[in-house]
Amino acid sequence: MNDNQIKEIVKEKYSQLAEVNLKKAKSCCAGSEQVYTIMADEYTSLEGYVPDADLGLGCGLPTEFAEIKTRDTVLDLGSGAGNDVFIARRVVGENGKVIGVDFTQPMIDKANLNNKKLGYENVEFKLGEIEKLPIESSSIDVVISNCVLNLVPNKIKAFQEIYRVLKTTGHFCVSDIVLKGELPERIRKAAEMYAGCVAGALQKEEYIKTVKSAGFKNIQVRKEKQIVIPKEILKNYLSDKEIEEYENKEFQILSMTVFAEK
Repeated sequence: MNDNQIKEIVKEKYSQLAEVNLKKAKSCCAGSEQVYTIMADEYTSLEGYVPDADLGLGCGLPTEFAEIKTRDTVLDLGSGAGNDVFIARRVVGENGKVIGVDFTQPMIDKANLNNKKLGYENVEFKLGEIEKLPIESSSIDVVISNCVLNLVPNKIKAFQEIYRVLKTTGHFCVSDIVLKGELPERIRKAAEMYAGCVAGALQKEEYIKTVKSAGFKNIQVRKEKQIVIPKEILKNYLSDKEIEEYENKEFQILSMTVFAEK
């Protein structure tokens, strides 16, 4: 698949998730009719949590490690229904600002509906692509993202855009899926698994190298956890023999939260 085909697959998948109004029903690794929450972290105890904005699509809690301060301007990439945006809004307060960018109109619509209920005047949602952000250069204090950048085909361009929009004193904190070892080919090629954050993921070392090549410094892994895909999902893509071989290999899918400064 080329980059445009990958984007259309991801856009279609996440537009459907927004339109059916799922509430913590699917993780980003869910199949079309299956319900799993094998990647999502628990948000309910965080201040600013809005249940209607939580579709259970994340793989970490980037706001917990992002060092967001009062009055900051925060940008959330792949903001979905607004989950991390509203958490960040609680931290920046009335004198800060939070912007969410998503490339699916149904998600933007759902996020705006959630924000209308909350009445936040310093929250904004914009339609746009991460590789070409509709954001002014050097205007953002903190960039966050939750299980989204691994879906972007051109990851170096994505990190270059993050670098561009950050102020000279800015930083980012993102949660993403990375790999240790090689995925079975049939999983890597499966469109649903791509839209589910796994098949598009980089090797951990390559991910860190990509961040560094975009110009970032003080790169830190703030949290890491292993993701185990249930057999019920693997059976959609692999034979029983392939599953056995897959489980016996030294291979890991990891949720990694990364922090870096401009």
